[in-house]
Amino acid sequence: MFTVSLYLKIERQKYMAIIITDDCINCGACEPECPNTAIYEGAAKWRFSDGTGFTGKGAHPTAGDVDSDKENDAISMDLYYISPEKCTECVGFHDEPQCAAVCPVDCCIDDEDVRESEEVLLSKKTFLHV
Repeated sequence: MFTVSLYLKIERQKYMAIIITDDCINCGACEPECPNTAIYEGAAKWRFSDGTGFTGKGAHPTAGDVDSDKENDAISMDLYYISPEKCTECVGFHDEPQCAAVCPVDCCIDDEDVRESEEVLLSKKTFLHV
């Protein structure tokens, strides 16, 4: 029997957020390429409003209720990092993740812990770029 939960699990494995591995050389090539401004230098705090059209408060598709101007803690203190709540794998903007396309050491890779469908990625894009 093919259950709905099994279908969703299979469907979600097609897409995932991107992470930056410890192989990062801190060149910063990825940061300006992100259409969601989801990439930050190590130790930098991030906001949903950074480089997006989102203002005020709203219900984010995966993070729940968020405040656009609330400072969120850095995910990495030493290396560039990607906020998974803002990453859409460039879906709706480009055919491939731009961070991975420009990375000289191939350290922008799929985050196997954050799997999302194309529908979820597009809903995040819509939320961020109202």
